Amino acid sequence: MEIKKIGIVGAGMMGSGIAQVAAQIGCDVVMRDIETRFVEGSIKKIDGFLSRGVEKGKLDNKEKDTIMGRIKGTLDMADLKDVDFVIEAAIEDLDVKKGVFKELDELCSPDVVLATNTSSMSITEIGASTNRPDKVCGMHFFNPAPLMRLVEVIRGYSTSDETIKTTTELAQRMGKTVVEVKKDSPGFIVNRIMLPHFLEAIRIVEEGIASIEDVDKAVKNGLNYPMGPFELMDLTGIDIAYFVSEYLYKELNKENKWVAPNLLKTMVRAGKLGRKTRGGWYK
Repeated sequence: MEIKKIGIVGAGMMGSGIAQVAAQIGCDVVMRDIETRFVEGSIKKIDGFLSRGVEKGKLDNKEKDTIMGRIKGTLDMADLKDVDFVIEAAIEDLDVKKGVFKELDELCSPDVVLATNTSSMSITEIGASTNRPDKVCGMHFFNPAPLMRLVEVIRGYSTSDETIKTTTELAQRMGKTVVEVKKDSPGFIVNRIMLPHFLEAIRIVEEGIASIEDVDKAVKNGLNYPMGPFELMDLTGIDIAYFVSEYLYKELNKENKWVAPNLLKTMVRAGKLGRKTRGGWYK
């Protein structure tokens, strides 16, 4: 089936980025969230991103208007009933995701692939909430989705080869580099490698060994990373780092390396959630 219309569930940072990428390749997009302010904020964010592209000469105003015209925001899940492919980008809460997939399964055509943008959670368990586990897979974009080239395509236990092929081809059509996660293991590839970096960086600061600024400076200049761990957490969300570490601790034999440092817990409890508009490690 040719994919011409894509449904996005979740109009947050990831949902808006994925919606933009989908619209840029010529797909119509229906982006759904639970509150008008989230949908309107997401559309405004996409408009701002494309406007900066116009200023830099990467596209013209006509191209920008065409892309924006392909994106429809909605609060009604029923508006996704005739889409050709769905990407869920809701909050990293397994029960929420399972509820979304159950609803999508009842709503969408049986041949539609239901993909989740989860960064770490079980594709198999999410798929089991539907009557089409063979059509459920992970499609993990990275933040910001319009700029980051990688997509992890993840198999659940029942995911079919056809579903992996369809999802991989869509990601490639979006200009992404695709890696296949062949086994449904918590954290997949990138987060399994990245989270220990985050947690150890926090412990170094917590123990008074070095400052936040110097840890980031050391990683960027010593390992040649484009961003330090604290800068990256401020971009992607300190809360996300905490939730993923808690999930990996629970799912991967409760190994100590996944235990969230007290400083991370304190930052989350204090509401320093690591979004650029709400503060984070860098005040």
